[in-house]
Amino acid sequence: NLVDLGQHPKEYTDTITIMEKIGHFLDDAVSKIYKDLKKEGYSKHECSPLIAERLKVHKILKRAAKNWDGGYAMAGLLGHGDSFVLRDPAGIRPAFYYKDEEVVVVASERPVIQTVFNVEFDDVKELEPGHAIITKKSGEVSIKQILKPLERKSCSFERIYFSRGSDAEIYQERKTLGKLLMPQVLKAIDNDTKNTVFSYIPNTAETSFYGMIDTVEEHLNERKTLDILKGNGKLSKEDVVSILEETPRIEKIAIKDVKLRTFITEDSSRDDLVAHVYDVTYGVIKPTDNLVIIDDSIVRGTTLKKSIIKMMDRLHPKKIIVVSSAPQIRYPDCYGIDMANLESLVAFNTALELLK
Repeated sequence: NLVDLGQHPKEYTDTITIMEKIGHFLDDAVSKIYKDLKKEGYSKHECSPLIAERLKVHKILKRAAKNWDGGYAMAGLLGHGDSFVLRDPAGIRPAFYYKDEEVVVVASERPVIQTVFNVEFDDVKELEPGHAIITKKSGEVSIKQILKPLERKSCSFERIYFSRGSDAEIYQERKTLGKLLMPQVLKAIDNDTKNTVFSYIPNTAETSFYGMIDTVEEHLNERKTLDILKGNGKLSKEDVVSILEETPRIEKIAIKDVKLRTFITEDSSRDDLVAHVYDVTYGVIKPTDNLVIIDDSIVRGTTLKKSIIKMMDRLHPKKIIVVSSAPQIRYPDCYGIDMANLESLVAFNTALELLK
């Protein structure tokens, strides 16, 4: 630790600790290079540019990051002009880069780089866990392994919640999550798709919703095919049209009036916020209809309990079915999105109820 290295930091935040440690080994490396240059007969004035040239940033990072833990994608710029971006060895935090003859850019998401620099998907590379992309003042770019990569422990919330849905891989992942829900949804509505309305909330759940609807359409096409085959060629035109005209009933039920994410709002103000964030569309739900709502993630269930269910109930459907495309979030993750306390997670409380 820093004390063992002879450092005595006044603050103990992660940022200060990291900077102090990198600074310690940077000073050590500069001192050694300076001594070597003096032995070679260079003057003080001549040493400065030569130190910058000989400095091995990856070696400094290897010594500094040896005992680091947790998730990070950290960027650093040294005073003489060298820079680096280092990703944690478990790949908890995402990092992508693009480089050409003029620029080197690193971001947490691929589509941002694609849009700004107008480049193709394959031009943007993932910075592998435990690796650093290092840019020398001269413009020379290298990628070095700093820490041995560990088992992948990517933060799921980066993929299912925070990341842009415009990323090609994330878009397909979210659609797949929606598709995987359909067997349980069909069971919940007793396969009564004719009297079921499908919708989504919030807007970030739209992609998963498309995946769910794709599966509903596949289910209906299979059923239509069987119904036509059962007719043995004796069905009238009207019968065939009646079979073919059934499609999933899709409606925009919930409307978000305020561009706020209730999940990342402070606990003290969340309850009041969720009661006023959404409005509903009236006149499209019949008392005989099931209402299926897909959410991209249910963490605390605050929005669900104090806003969404109450709003949907105003429409007087026969049954309300809320499904989450994200895996259950039962425990806090101090390396990813750190929830305040275990008891506030709705999946954890549900698991306890099942054990009673």
